[in-house]
Amino acid sequence: MKIFLLIVQLLSSIGLILLVLLHSAKGEGLGSIGSQARVFASQKGLEGGLNRLTGVAGAIFLISSLMLGMVR
Repeated sequence: MKIFLLIVQLLSSIGLILLVLLHSAKGEGLGSIGSQARVFASQKGLEGGLNRLTGVAGAIFLISSLMLGMVR
């Protein structure tokens, strides 16, 4: 059981890192200087699905971490 939870935690952590990196930046950063930040705007449907997947991966990671703490 412990090996299974470790594998689930490893896979969910890698997936969570990748999903967070796929998110578009919310701030305008240096693009606000020339007002070019809105040129590369992403699709809202894609962003919503990405948010949902990130939440699911985070929940799986949290649950597996809690269960791993209870397993001896």
